[in-house]
Amino acid sequence: MKKFYKIFTLTLFFFFIVHFTLNIENCMSQWIQTNGPYGGIVFSLAISGNNIFAGTLGYGGSGVYLSSNNGTNWSHTALYNQYVYSLAISGNNIIAGTWFHGVYLSTDNGTSWSQTALNNKDVGSVAISGSNIFAGTDSNGVYISTNNGTSWSQTTLNNQYVYSLATSGNNIFAGTSTAGVYLSTNNGTIWTQTSLNNQFINCLSINGNNIFAGTDNGIFLSTNNGTTWTQTSLNNQSVNCFAFSGNYIFAGTWMNGVFFSTNNGTNWTQTPLNYQYVYSLATIGNNLFAGTWGNGVLLSWNNGNNWNLTPFNNQWIHCISALGNNLFAGTWYDGVYLSTNNGNDWTQTSLNNESIYSLITRGNYIFTGTLDSGVYLSTNNGTNWIQTGLNNKTVYSFALNGNNIFAGTVGSGVFLSTNNGTNWIQTGLNNRTVMALAINGNYIFAGSDSGVYLSTNNGTNWTQTALNNQYVLSLATLGNNIFAGTSNNGIYLSTNNGINWTQTALNNLSIRCFATLGNNIFAGSYNNGVYLSTNYGATWIDKSQGFNSITWVYSLLIANNYIFAGTYGSSVWRRGYMEAIGIKQISENIPSSYMLKQNYPNPFNPSTNIRYDLPKNSFVKIVVFDALGREIETLVNEKQTAGTYEVTFNASQYPSGVYFYRLQTDGYTESRKMSLIK
Repeated sequence: MKKFYKIFTLTLFFFFIVHFTLNIENCMSQWIQTNGPYGGIVFSLAISGNNIFAGTLGYGGSGVYLSSNNGTNWSHTALYNQYVYSLAISGNNIIAGTWFHGVYLSTDNGTSWSQTALNNKDVGSVAISGSNIFAGTDSNGVYISTNNGTSWSQTTLNNQYVYSLATSGNNIFAGTSTAGVYLSTNNGTIWTQTSLNNQFINCLSINGNNIFAGTDNGIFLSTNNGTTWTQTSLNNQSVNCFAFSGNYIFAGTWMNGVFFSTNNGTNWTQTPLNYQYVYSLATIGNNLFAGTWGNGVLLSWNNGNNWNLTPFNNQWIHCISALGNNLFAGTWYDGVYLSTNNGNDWTQTSLNNESIYSLITRGNYIFTGTLDSGVYLSTNNGTNWIQTGLNNKTVYSFALNGNNIFAGTVGSGVFLSTNNGTNWIQTGLNNRTVMALAINGNYIFAGSDSGVYLSTNNGTNWTQTALNNQYVLSLATLGNNIFAGTSNNGIYLSTNNGINWTQTALNNLSIRCFATLGNNIFAGSYNNGVYLSTNYGATWIDKSQGFNSITWVYSLLIANNYIFAGTYGSSVWRRGYMEAIGIKQISENIPSSYMLKQNYPNPFNPSTNIRYDLPKNSFVKIVVFDALGREIETLVNEKQTAGTYEVTFNASQYPSGVYFYRLQTDGYTESRKMSLIK
């Protein structure tokens, strides 16, 4: 399998999933990243002193990361939202080659980056030789810059896919996709094809007088500047990268982890890191770092005998579910992770080699939908998993209705099981891709690539609702309201089971997920974080404070007084639920009695704050009415512990006038008046 095919296929798959799947507050009022799940896609590593730079793939979490303490902590540099396939460092210059957007340069350890004049190429390799920067491109050969990227000129090697570059003195070696290795001794003015002329060259590396070439047919070695090449004994692996430490040569492979040799490739030994796609290797002292597909950066301190995951929180989280105090996160490629402490720590369950698209829990049962492998079931919190009778489908969505489990699939519609997955039957919706499922009483809604369908008889028959021209990514119910999140056209609302739909105010985003509690509905979007509506979609409030600059949110879950967000490329984040909906606990001191206080400021425009006291744990409802007594908004509708609270009412959508708000709780009701003046 050729490297271009590998990268291009994986990249295309990412875009398929993306397209078809798709007031500043204080630090206590923002999203924070949980401690995992660890992992991510790391295509390149580079070392500068004690700094390790990692180039990654995964929108929202992509770009370049930095660790200055051997991988104990990683921080995202200012280069966000680029697929970084190659890195090179010389002095204070850090060069990043990206997919689609050419070459970036940083001179301050990643604090800032500038895009160079080579800004519209796919750059799979970069190298630095003195004051010259070389960039190997996809189908356009090698470019050179002599002025830190201010300008670039194409060398005479101008019609090749160049995925690897290496320099030694005046020698520049270029590895191509179809014609092996080329050599230039005059900065690219002239190139000569070496005798290794019929291999796909994934990587090149130089150690003293030895030049190593990693191909899809193992490793070749030249000791005379490419005049002759000898195939080493590692001759049946696709080799992506090299690193050197003393007498050790390390080779990272496609699918089979890391190998090492201590005698210049005469013999090779596979390390315990043996079932991984390893794309990059780097060493600092005795530490060996491996950049992987799916597991982020791993560290070995003893020449590959043992490996530990570093806390590289760059996973793609498709789905999150809760079972009691246990949180489960479904990842791309790395299976299901478990946290028992609200994301402070995550451990990988035994389902560790599948791409997970959906999760749902009932009783002690955890169901997960996978890519191509159907549905798995665990009854012991992920310690063991068994594959159910639905074992050969891609399952994007689940819904539960009594003993019925519904599974939405790619291209095969909805399946139904009445016996916890032992058997499945295909329902009448058998030729659609079903991204989302939701149930409201006897009504089952299916969001598909052609709108929303409805069944009232457990899937025996389906009818298409009036929302019939949208790609529907997500569904949620809130009372009699059904919300449909679409690709690029925001959220639609139906209050009559799909007979009619209206577009809500959030009308120009791709909405991938919902989470509801009480009258509150959260929407997670591609590229724009999380929004909240407290009035059934009439208005939406941005609740993305604290996220990375651009965040793709694939999954949302409300549990244990938090709202959790699973992201594309930045693992799992969390935020306090009450704070997110605008409720703050001002004091935990127990008041002597119930009290609803006068709002402040009053009069107000457009927001005001309402405080109230609870002498005991109570179910609390605070409702706002207009002057005619019509209920216009519910601010609080949940159980709260004893204490003093404050909630904000935003009246930006309402006209000037007199309004009333009412506190209703266990045996106590109180109302007050407020004035909105615009």
